Amino acid sequence: MSLESLPSDAVSSRGEEVPEEPFDVEPPYQPDHDEIAAVEKYDDRFLDRELSWLRFNQRVLELAEDPRLPLLERTRFLAIFTSNLDEFFMVRVAGLKRRIAAGVAVPAASGLMPTEVLDLILSTTRELLERQGRVFRDDVVPALAAAGIELVRWDDLDRDEQKTCKRLFRDRVFPVLTPLAVDPAHPFPYISGLSLNLAVLIRNPRTGKEHFARVKVPPIFARFVPVGNQRFVPLEDVIREHLKRLFPGMEVLEVHTFRVTRNEDLEVEEDDAENILAALEKELLRRRFGPPVRLEVEESIAPQVLDLLMSELAISEQEVFRLRGPLDLRGLHDIADLPRQELKYPAFLPATHVRLAEVESAAPVDVFKATRRHDVLLHHPYDSFATSVQRFLEQAAADPHVLAIKQTLYRTSGDSPIIDALVDAAEAGKQVLVIVEIKARFDEEANIRWARKLEQAGCHVVYGLVGLKTHCKLSMVVRDEPDGIRRYTHIGTGNYNPKTSRHYEDLGLLTTDERIGEDVAHLFNNLSGWSRNATYDELLVAPDSIRTGLVDQIHREVAHHQAGRPARIRLKANSVVDEAIIDALYLASQAGVPVELLVRGICSLRPGVPGLSETVAVRSILGRFLEHSRIFWFENAGEPNAWIGSADLMHRNLDRRVEVLVRLPDEDSIGQVGRLLDLAFDPDTTAWELDSTGEWRRNEGSTHLQEALIESQRRRRTSS
Repeated sequence: MSLESLPSDAVSSRGEEVPEEPFDVEPPYQPDHDEIAAVEKYDDRFLDRELSWLRFNQRVLELAEDPRLPLLERTRFLAIFTSNLDEFFMVRVAGLKRRIAAGVAVPAASGLMPTEVLDLILSTTRELLERQGRVFRDDVVPALAAAGIELVRWDDLDRDEQKTCKRLFRDRVFPVLTPLAVDPAHPFPYISGLSLNLAVLIRNPRTGKEHFARVKVPPIFARFVPVGNQRFVPLEDVIREHLKRLFPGMEVLEVHTFRVTRNEDLEVEEDDAENILAALEKELLRRRFGPPVRLEVEESIAPQVLDLLMSELAISEQEVFRLRGPLDLRGLHDIADLPRQELKYPAFLPATHVRLAEVESAAPVDVFKATRRHDVLLHHPYDSFATSVQRFLEQAAADPHVLAIKQTLYRTSGDSPIIDALVDAAEAGKQVLVIVEIKARFDEEANIRWARKLEQAGCHVVYGLVGLKTHCKLSMVVRDEPDGIRRYTHIGTGNYNPKTSRHYEDLGLLTTDERIGEDVAHLFNNLSGWSRNATYDELLVAPDSIRTGLVDQIHREVAHHQAGRPARIRLKANSVVDEAIIDALYLASQAGVPVELLVRGICSLRPGVPGLSETVAVRSILGRFLEHSRIFWFENAGEPNAWIGSADLMHRNLDRRVEVLVRLPDEDSIGQVGRLLDLAFDPDTTAWELDSTGEWRRNEGSTHLQEALIESQRRRRTSS
């Protein structure tokens, strides 16, 4: 759906008098020493970012707990909670442990020492995992059973079902299994990160000697084995019941499942690497051997088995999580994928943006012609990615008037039509430049494959700037037209990934604005050549200008407010952590400027603190789509300006990545994002609200943002 099709009653009226001409504050307002000191005197003004992330994952868990949500969606949120927590430990907790081991005893911005943060992470995680286990066992599993989907254990299977599992084990699972013994001749085996394992205690009946063995549950098979009639049993239960086949002549005494999480964050020193691809491939091999950071075990595990695991893995008691089985609920994604539409969100099909829809012909619209007529602000997944961005690049590849395509790629899908379009363009003789970020976390191997495929097709492939990840979302098509060369530019907030575009909420601007095109052309030259032009007219680019540019915008709002002109700040981001920007927002609040933040994940700002942030409100919206767009909107004395782009307000984004924000070039686009924010911040819209202590409380309104946007799109489709 198009943002302009939001119902008018979703727009809140402030009744402010709008000046005929915009006010410009020159020189920009700068706070004096006393104003800065009035903010900095609050030593505890920052919430801890790691604990804030755990509160985000708690909100995901609360969706799984919500009986009003469709049952299979609740099931999926349980799986998402597990996946989120795995990545948090692999990256954030692993990094924290690395700093502690290195003796880096620097307090976080929250004032907490690293050991204090780690202790709080582990205790909070323990509480959340117990809570997840309860909702799974006591709520979701019984509800699934009532709906005819049964997750059972081995003892619950009838004779025919056990025979089915026996055949599966004999024909498919048994040939794959590799039991690994532990004795003087067999060292303790390497336990791969996130693998599910069986710790087996066996006894030789002739000698009476006990032995330990490890059996890995093969990840190539379904986590929950179907036994018919939508009944499923955990794969480890099937293996457990047939272990005598693996240890003939031995007595199986005890079997316990366990799971290890390892440090899987990569460190690549590009300065020392002649070939960054080779260096990264080498580091990917090392990833499998990162040190353990967490051990999950069944609560019934035998003490001697746990002691052995802790000793061999060098895991402390504090890092052990005893849980009721089954462990590793990521496999619930398979259950959530069952074809039971009545237990899922109602089916939703993205629509072609109204400005890209062809009403008089069945042929696809000419994206270039449509964009020349008017800028197009896309809102995915409500606006189809396939009939907008994907079609834009596919038409560019086939168009004989297109001379060049320049593209950034951070993450894309396995069978990406974006890659295919770029390959087609290069093979057609067009100049194709692709900036591939091969260090996109957990997508490194896929991006290496795409980089090589693009190189083989004749694309110019560049890996960005040394020391910086290229995270910006840019695409530019250079076209030869009767009135001269014209640049068509797309700048987005999300990756060029057709699959995630159906589940991630993102914005994208298609424009022929010459100033934006000139800026993007300069930026591509910076990324591919030796140019270091750091000044742009319509872009803010990290690491050079996003932080300072946003702080200047915040200061302007303070100046407008002090002069009696309309002033307000509204930001939407995944995370708000950067201390300099948070302090600027505190200063704006102290001056009386209303500040509204819509934050999906981490927020280190404390709203509602008397004397510091009384005018700040922080909300979070989670739902069927992952809220991913970044918007920076300023009242600007009644002539609002707005920026969209790839950057979150975090150190890594503002200091160690190439990020881009683009100023929306016309009042129509600014009005569209303004109406979206009006609806998101409406008190009657369901959201979580953050208080000054760091706690999030769910406010139940009569409007659900994503459902309202879906309904608006459906009404538009019906009327057309």
